[in-house]
Amino acid sequence: MKIYTKTGDKGMTSLVGGKRVPKTHRRIEAYGAVDELNSWIGLIADQKIETPYKDFLFEIQGKLFTIGSNLAAPTVEIAEKCPQLHNNDVARLEDKIDMFSESLPKLRTFILPGGTPTASFCQIARTVCRRAEREVLRLKENERYALEIAYINRLADFLFVLGRFMVSVEDAEERCWK
Repeated sequence: MKIYTKTGDKGMTSLVGGKRVPKTHRRIEAYGAVDELNSWIGLIADQKIETPYKDFLFEIQGKLFTIGSNLAAPTVEIAEKCPQLHNNDVARLEDKIDMFSESLPKLRTFILPGGTPTASFCQIARTVCRRAEREVLRLKENERYALEIAYINRLADFLFVLGRFMVSVEDAEERCWK
């Protein structure tokens, strides 16, 4: 199978199930932002971080593929055939946020993104995550995507805390906004 099909040369692409839409369609923007986020998560996982953290990032990447497949499904009937998120997926993110937060100093001011390359990648991924969240919200199918929205929202929080944690474990200094 060739990677190129030439079917997108006129600005159209296929959703799950075969329906063709413009590449500028809100649904494409939404799962495109999730795909970009997934690439940033991959870059974070490629850094010199401990295996348990890498494994959790790989798990997140799988969840982002699940979200992308659901966003690419134009109807609920087609989406039901795709992999699904579960409430415990959101809870796992919350558990990791709590775990990392326990070892960090309380925030008393805004912090500037950065501190180490890994922390910077986490903060970039966080901003892409927030954009993905906005794109999913623009689909105006909040009820259909309630769990996806919750997961993406919590993932942005996780990436913020992970960035702070990486500054801490790499023995760097958090820079406060003054």
